[in-house]
Amino acid sequence: QVQLRESGGGLVQPGGSLRLSCAASGFTLDSYAIGWFRQAPGQEREGVACITSSEGSTYYKDSVKGRFTISRDKAKNTVYLQMNSVKPEDTAVYYCATPGDHYCSGLGTMKYWGKGTLAIVSS
Repeated sequence: QVQLRESGGGLVQPGGSLRLSCAASGFTLDSYAIGWFRQAPGQEREGVACITSSEGSTYYKDSVKGRFTISRDKAKNTVYLQMNSVKPEDTAVYYCATPGDHYCSGLGTMKYWGKGTLAIVSS
């Protein structure tokens, strides 16, 4: 069965870094794309980054380009979100998800979700 488990959240100061992990089971990263999403209290969930399963192509929300990097370790079946130069507006619960296919096509296509990990950016 498909499972996604996030880890790595915590409290970090503005300008600092966090690395979030998404451990996948029940499928391989050669089969399904993985996306990172986030949701702050009272706000809509939004896409942050995504990596395809075919070529490993990556996509980012404009506001995180140059600061966040999505990557994968196929041997560990894990996808990472490296968050650098974090800002208070990055504070959110971060979720990883997969559409169950190769493609990064947005939040509405995601079929399987992890439970989330909380990242708080505050001084």
